Amino acid sequence: MEIKFAETEEDLKKCLEVIQALRPHLTLDRFLSLVPEMKKESYRLAFIEENGKAVSACGFRYMTTLFECRYIYIDDLSTLPEARGKGYAGALFDFVVEMAKEEGLPAVHLDSGHQRFDAHRLYLNKGMKIVYHHFRLEI
Repeated sequence: MEIKFAETEEDLKKCLEVIQALRPHLTLDRFLSLVPEMKKESYRLAFIEENGKAVSACGFRYMTTLFECRYIYIDDLSTLPEARGKGYAGALFDFVVEMAKEEGLPAVHLDSGHQRFDAHRLYLNKGMKIVYHHFRLEI
């Protein structure tokens, strides 16, 4: 299974359906305008194809905080419903963890919605621990 980075607009368009499985509100135009802005903040989008179609994707960025210093934060980890159960998300997760290890980073972080039970099972099976509550104030 080959993991690629979405470097071109064509790659991003290929990944849109996978990202929309997680972020259904995103339109193509919004996605194509947001990713370049996010790339300025170190965002990278890795993906796996099956028969020329992106079936799983993982968007992540490097973050630096006073608490943990520098680490990788996974923004998006998604697989098309019909491609689930084939190990794609796990492979992308492992890929990001290996990047963090190679760079000597102390951790990989992510937030996940309460209702995403299958995703939580993957994260817990990969050794992640639930260590925070994430708060949000809508304005």
